[in-house]
Amino acid sequence: MSSILFYLNGQRVVVDTPDLDMTLLRYLRQTGLTGTKLGCGEGGCGACTVMVSRYDTLTSQITHASVNACLCPLATIDGKHVITVEGLGTSARPHPVQERIALLHGSQCGFCTPGFVMSLYTLLRNKPNPTEHEIEECFDGNLCRCTGYRPILDAAKTFADVAWKQGTSVLADGTVHVAEAKNNSGGCGIEECCQLKEKKERANTGCCKAKDSSDSGCCKLERADSGMAECVNQAEVDKAAVIAKFQRYDPTQDLIFPPFLIRYAKQTTNPDEPHLCSLDIVSSDPQSWCKRYLRPLTLTGLLEALDQNPDAKLVAGNTKVGTEIKLNWSKFQTQIYINDIPELRQIKETTEGIEFGGNLTLAALEQVLDEFGTKYGVKKTQSLAALRNNLRYFAGNQIRNVATITGSIAVASPISDLNPTLLAAGARLTLASANEQRVVPISKFFLGYQRTAIQRNEVLVSVFVPFTSEFEVVRAFKQAKRKNNTIAIVTCGLRIKVDSDQRITDAAFAYGGVAPTTVLAKEAAHAALGGKWGDKSVLDSVLAACVQELQLDYAVPGGMAEYRMTLVASFLLKFWATSCEQLGVSCSESVDHDDDLVVSKARQEYARIEDRAIVGRGVAHLAALKQATGEARYVDDMPALQGELHVGLVMSPHAHARILSIDGSLALALPGVVHVLAAKDVPGENHWNVFKDEEILPSDIVHYYGQPVALVIASSQKLAQDAAQHVIVQYEPLPAILSIRDAMAQQSFFAETRQLVNGDVDAALQSADLVLEGSSYCGTQEHFYLETMGAVAVPKGEDGEMEVFASTQIPTEVQMTIAEVLGLPASHIVCRVKRLGGSFGGKETRSILIAAFAALGAHHSDRSVRISLDRNEDMQVSGQRHPFFGTWTVGVTHEGKILALRARVYLNGGFSHDLSIGVVEHGLAHIDNCYRIPATDFAGRVCRTHTQANTAFRGFGACQGMFLTESMLCEVADRLRIPVETIRQLNLYQQGDVTPFSHQLNSDWNVPRMWDQLKAKAQYEERRLAVDKFNRQSTTRKRGLAMLPTKFGMSFGVKHLNQGMALVHVYMDGSVLVAHGGVEMGQGLHTKMAMVAAETLKLPLESIFISETATNTAANTTGSGGSVSSDLYGYAVHNACRELADRLQPYRDRMVGEPFAKIAMAAYLDRCNLTVTGHYCTPDIGYNWETNEGQLFFYFTQGVAIAEVELDTLTGSHTTLRVDIIMDIGRSLNKAIDIGQIEGAFTQGQGWSTSEEFLYSPTTGRLFTTGPGNYKIPTAMDIARDFRVELLEGADTSALKTIFSSKGVGEPPLFLGASVFFALRDAVGAKRRQEGVEAPLHMESPATPETLRMACEDQLAQMVKIPQALKDGKTPFVIRI
Repeated sequence: MSSILFYLNGQRVVVDTPDLDMTLLRYLRQTGLTGTKLGCGEGGCGACTVMVSRYDTLTSQITHASVNACLCPLATIDGKHVITVEGLGTSARPHPVQERIALLHGSQCGFCTPGFVMSLYTLLRNKPNPTEHEIEECFDGNLCRCTGYRPILDAAKTFADVAWKQGTSVLADGTVHVAEAKNNSGGCGIEECCQLKEKKERANTGCCKAKDSSDSGCCKLERADSGMAECVNQAEVDKAAVIAKFQRYDPTQDLIFPPFLIRYAKQTTNPDEPHLCSLDIVSSDPQSWCKRYLRPLTLTGLLEALDQNPDAKLVAGNTKVGTEIKLNWSKFQTQIYINDIPELRQIKETTEGIEFGGNLTLAALEQVLDEFGTKYGVKKTQSLAALRNNLRYFAGNQIRNVATITGSIAVASPISDLNPTLLAAGARLTLASANEQRVVPISKFFLGYQRTAIQRNEVLVSVFVPFTSEFEVVRAFKQAKRKNNTIAIVTCGLRIKVDSDQRITDAAFAYGGVAPTTVLAKEAAHAALGGKWGDKSVLDSVLAACVQELQLDYAVPGGMAEYRMTLVASFLLKFWATSCEQLGVSCSESVDHDDDLVVSKARQEYARIEDRAIVGRGVAHLAALKQATGEARYVDDMPALQGELHVGLVMSPHAHARILSIDGSLALALPGVVHVLAAKDVPGENHWNVFKDEEILPSDIVHYYGQPVALVIASSQKLAQDAAQHVIVQYEPLPAILSIRDAMAQQSFFAETRQLVNGDVDAALQSADLVLEGSSYCGTQEHFYLETMGAVAVPKGEDGEMEVFASTQIPTEVQMTIAEVLGLPASHIVCRVKRLGGSFGGKETRSILIAAFAALGAHHSDRSVRISLDRNEDMQVSGQRHPFFGTWTVGVTHEGKILALRARVYLNGGFSHDLSIGVVEHGLAHIDNCYRIPATDFAGRVCRTHTQANTAFRGFGACQGMFLTESMLCEVADRLRIPVETIRQLNLYQQGDVTPFSHQLNSDWNVPRMWDQLKAKAQYEERRLAVDKFNRQSTTRKRGLAMLPTKFGMSFGVKHLNQGMALVHVYMDGSVLVAHGGVEMGQGLHTKMAMVAAETLKLPLESIFISETATNTAANTTGSGGSVSSDLYGYAVHNACRELADRLQPYRDRMVGEPFAKIAMAAYLDRCNLTVTGHYCTPDIGYNWETNEGQLFFYFTQGVAIAEVELDTLTGSHTTLRVDIIMDIGRSLNKAIDIGQIEGAFTQGQGWSTSEEFLYSPTTGRLFTTGPGNYKIPTAMDIARDFRVELLEGADTSALKTIFSSKGVGEPPLFLGASVFFALRDAVGAKRRQEGVEAPLHMESPATPETLRMACEDQLAQMVKIPQALKDGKTPFVIRI
């Protein structure tokens, strides 16, 4: 049988001889179902999530599973039902899941939204009434870079049975009505409504009902009715109004599982119908990587197939094989799919233990482990419970739904989550071949790195896990770079058995992540035997033996040698303490329990808008419903044109080398390959960017690992990428510089220097009570926009005209550069942008190169050419946030007053200028943060290295500059023994103060007010006392608290960029089309511009339409960035609409009461011009760096945040307990969207300063962190468990000259995310004080678990410290740059 049958969104599909290399994702997208996105290709981001349903003949039940379509081979879908986001609903008739995520602001750029929709939908299909905890966990395989997750979680939790969604409805006039609930406890829709609390619980809420005897009514609504509008939290009222309008979720209306597939699975179909059978598909494509695909339905059939094809690759969940194919270009010519064999999913219970079928998925294993724990009790199932504990944080739901037990074992990964526990438990494995069956103890199974005892014709059939006895304890531990959906650094399974006298009769300490394979620490176990558990001498012996036995070399693959050894000891200590407690044995060591992650909650606050009809309202993103239903189109969603070609990149394997020759003959010999293009094929100018120091394709020298040196143009993306491997390039390697410190040592700088000098620094330092010197470092950060970079170039067939559809923030620069590259006037090139799936600065200059590649291919082929980078390509080719290294000398008084600061800043610019000079300027202009420093001397240089050209990133150097100062203040505070918050408050700028760049702060300066307001409202002082008390009582878990201000200067540093234009048409039917130069990338720019137009024209918002951004409707535009797009284009739209409104006013005066369509028609018939262009340029600005004169920034967006964390000092993992933020964003254009921007920026800043570590190989210059597998952005489980955001209301905005007195908001909150870093530093300080460590604490960013754990410098960390003599002369595995 060579055809497969499945259902897709309720429709039957039959595919004859399917492409064996095709994934389900590629199939869906080729059939036009583009709502399912490619985000990473390795199952780590969830953008490709679909629901796959099947009928299980073992349980006679239908199962629904969220699945990563990017890893799911199309051929494996036989007999299943696939539902994509398009199968749920449309923007006109959305499914409740789509509706709620969209209208509760859970979609910004929208690229990840379909994946979140499908994860939640799958949960509801399995559990129509989920708990909030289950809802949060269902997203553990989904990443979002825009929202900060809070609004997604809020929307999803409306499906849970929680009180705050009850009792609200909306009347015909749109007002919120509070329905009476049971016991008169109807809520107003506010999450913490007083009516949903007992009276005693109201005391700390500020509720008026806590002050009288009334038990009815809601204080929030009563205050509104009494005219006390300023007391109403409009954010919660708006939320209640939206929730009240939601359609009810009715599970009976979901797509049913096709009844035919039940008969198909049971093999009871009629003779004339398709029937389930074994598959044997042979590819007819000579270029196919997989030549033959087998799918047996029985174990016997599998063993026979394997006997005949002993070198075949067994495939179950395809989570390992799929990533090897995608990322390593591995080719497995014969594959046998084994996941449709019921016998391999059977479970057998015996008196000795449980035997699990090898193909039981990890998700199914989770469920049965819970069931067995209940059935057999805690004592017998400790090994099972340990397995279950580690599964909680194993990958994401989508992976666990398809990955199998034996797959996890057979891969023999040295960092396996399950293998150490199975090894410690004494598991036994059953192996079978066509001729025999044998049982192998797992202790004899692992033979070496990814080598096992499985022979060529054998399959792992089952795993037997024995029960535990009464005096036995088993625990499992895992540490990774973040809590969930992540790869382990070190894992372990630890087991001891004692007699009635507490003497150890058996022990097994199994570890992963410390050797080429999972290992038993046999010497440690031997040291324990016969000893009395609880005796400290036994612990000391076991620890010493374990550390000695599992010692790691400094240059060990994977790096982190000392940290990994520390984890070995820390896990043992945890096990010691918890097992002693379980066995009732007293011991002197205490370890605080690991608490389960609590369900998150959040609160947003802003006041009611009184004086505007539309602007300021919390309108949902206008494209949100289209994004949630998969209708929104991104560049790679565009239908392919006839004969369209694709680009594959030939990438350099050297960080620095001379190109000797390029030979594309082997690639050109492949059918379907059209061109191999190199520098000689660029018809126009090959140099580009402002400084012209970068080539489109290198003509002589490559400057970084992964730099594209040639392009393959072919008939498919897969062929283009494959053919790129056949292009032979000869190189002469040259010495490479990677890091800032190496560049400084070798004086490798770009020529430009920037400096800000004010006052006499030397004199001020001499007068200071304390002069302190030090340094600060903050690492780079990947943008990790969910939509990778791409473009489609379409030649028009005459005069060299070309239309370029690009994923870019700067369409004008794309237009201009392509024109230069092709040797054409700019008027012949049109760049069009519909929307971006995230950007954050990464699609400014670096997107130009990608679009130019497509244009170059289109020019030579005269056909449409598409380029869409894979995630690992994108991360290697594009630039990132600049890492900063700064040295400082500061003078302060005994009280902490700053008198002088000299700072020298060095940033890693990569191999070309790009925007680095602007970044260093912005960084220097923010070193002061919010503090008055009388004497300053700030200077900055850009290091030239052999890495990608680092580029713009949300914050644009400001956050790095502020980080330097805040780190410095922490070290000053440590030295003075003064709380750092005291120093911060003491030095805050006041109105009238002047910054180092000569900007006098006016009435718009609100940081001191916000500092006091948040400090009181968030109860900082009380919480500080509570944190200190917790730390005195807790041994191994410490809490930290930090309060941080920020100011962010708003304006481009280059004066001419501060302008915007718009084009507005009023059509005869009264509809309005607005075009402007700003790009929609998730920040809600188009929504805000439509609101400005509607407000100005006095029209309903529905009348305004914005289609796209294009260089033929908005010429000579400034790129969207710097958080000033709303300023520039808002005023441009307003100016155009104001002129239109003036033209139309006479007609409105004559036609009072008539619909606008008639007014527009009348104006047209009267030959009134209904098209207007609008222009705006920012006034007053213009700064001279040489003289320190002029105005650098138009205004400042400001904010203050408080973060509270809890740190496990034994592992370095942490939980962000609570975050409070207040932001001054003027009079917001859309308060709900701006709240979302604040939350998203904060979360991105939290990731930058904690989990997001960018690493390179010091020997090759190769980027090590090339995808979500080893680069960890925050997940929904990492955000604050209590996340509170409010907007400053009632501030004086008279000094603001912006559109409707609003402020830019996208970038300014990002630095506040570093408050989590400084709270963690506070927690580390508490641990060091407990340990008696007196050395100064110097912490660099990001504060990864490794950084935090090793900074504690406790006895365990000292025990494993590698002597310097053993480090000398050795190269670490990876480095920060």
